[in-house]
Amino acid sequence: MDFSTLAVLSGIPDDPHHAVGVPIYAAAAYSFASLEEGAHKFATGEGYTYTRLQNPTVAALEERLSALEEAIGAVCLASGQAASFAALLALVRSGDEIVASPGLFGGTVGLLNQVFGLMGLKVHFVAPEVGAVRAVLNERTRAVYTEVLGNPSLELPDLEGLARLCEAHGVALIVDNTFGAVGALARPLEHGAHVVTHSLTKWASGHGSILGGAVLARSSEIWRRYPQFTTPDAQGRVPWEALGPRCFLERVRQLGLSLGGMVLSPFNAYLLFQGIETVELRVERSSKSALEVASWLQEQPQVAWVRYPGLKGDPAHARASQYLRGGFGSILTFGVKGGLEGASRFLAHLKLLQAPNVGDARTLAVHPWTTTHSRIPEPARLAAGVRPEMIRFSVGLESPKDIQARLAEALAAVG
Repeated sequence: MDFSTLAVLSGIPDDPHHAVGVPIYAAAAYSFASLEEGAHKFATGEGYTYTRLQNPTVAALEERLSALEEAIGAVCLASGQAASFAALLALVRSGDEIVASPGLFGGTVGLLNQVFGLMGLKVHFVAPEVGAVRAVLNERTRAVYTEVLGNPSLELPDLEGLARLCEAHGVALIVDNTFGAVGALARPLEHGAHVVTHSLTKWASGHGSILGGAVLARSSEIWRRYPQFTTPDAQGRVPWEALGPRCFLERVRQLGLSLGGMVLSPFNAYLLFQGIETVELRVERSSKSALEVASWLQEQPQVAWVRYPGLKGDPAHARASQYLRGGFGSILTFGVKGGLEGASRFLAHLKLLQAPNVGDARTLAVHPWTTTHSRIPEPARLAAGVRPEMIRFSVGLESPKDIQARLAEALAAVG
């Protein structure tokens, strides 16, 4: 079925009362008819035992996400940050190495440096290009981590080239597909990525009122290259032999949910399940408006530069045309003349919401230099494509003419 059909029909469970939609299972635990039934469920992971491990509402969301991304399965977690953490945690041990793009979301950079660094892992930040990544790969590399579109650099990696390189070296390619809008804009698994992560807080939600995250994977034998999947566990099972390609996702579930407790609320899962039903429509509308706004910004004398993959002169346009579908996304960035002072004057007069979120139904603006990337050292910020004059702009569902009118008012204050 087409994406639009899957977005509204997939994942709906059978309901004894024939409810249209997915019920909210607000339960912490589930009963067993016998000792044997409880033992079987805990041993196999089948059925429901405790909501920290599985929940019917969350399971419906996982099924819908898997259908949209064409994945073998999904694990939903409390936030996008939790998803990134759990996906990487499932693959690494002390002494291992990770290769990551320098233009990642500031929270991800902090996670890699401040959390995985404390765990005894080394992180190489290099451009998401085959040559740069190949130069730092070695026998200790366990993951290459990038974003489908850099946040906020808007760089677009060579997904297929990186996938071939990682496959040849037995290293998992993980792509944060948050900007891919749960498959409405991009599907990295189609291009060879082994894993995708999501902040469902963004496009999947669409209304900016809840948090959520997800880890998804495609079928692959690459997990046979990882000792945690080929050596017996505490119960004497070899994960790869028992679970096949799903062994990675089950480890994410164990570490992220069972042991880490990064659990998605059933109420949030219910709202996300509904939000996804309109994601394709929202992405198409906001992408069209973003292109119109970006083109308009290029003509304004107070604007030093504009980045948007839909602009034909943008460095990411060729790859965006290859990897994105249904538009070029709703995120653009631009530089206000006058540097940090110019950006400050602009935002002080902007009659649109300023908030550190994207993918909302409302247009949102933020100054990454002083917010999302403020805790990163200045050289690393510049390497990530973040500059003092930069404004990150997430275009919503308002009329683009109204958005332009408010931008014009704020730009006039820059002088």
